[in-house]
Amino acid sequence: MGIKQISVFLENTAGRLCEVTKTLANAKVNLRAISIADTADFGILRLIVDDNNKAIDALNSAGFTTRQTDVVALEIEDVPGSLAKLMELFKESQVNIEYLYASLEGKAGKAIVVFKLQDHEKGQKILNDNGLKIAESF
Repeated sequence: MGIKQISVFLENTAGRLCEVTKTLANAKVNLRAISIADTADFGILRLIVDDNNKAIDALNSAGFTTRQTDVVALEIEDVPGSLAKLMELFKESQVNIEYLYASLEGKAGKAIVVFKLQDHEKGQKILNDNGLKIAESF
């Protein structure tokens, strides 16, 4: 099944990120991972949260535009070379990565890497076939 990511489309103006985080805090939604990509005019805020339905309801009620996307999250060792090994697997399997970001897991020596893959099902199969556990939550 994997994880659903919430994308929030934001005008690139002072205070918009503050409004999102306050909206989520007021709704008692906990952030698990966060990433933002921006241009001169707008940004895409990507979130992994503990309760997608509550987050989307709160954000939409506050006037934000949101979208859910399937992503793959993997727990990896927090040591040099862990990500490189994973990238090699994707390269050999010809799985294209649209983007990725990471979050600390809270477990000593572990990190979570969140991937948006061009072919989600193929990527999940490759990971499962290679004995890598896809996180259902974190």
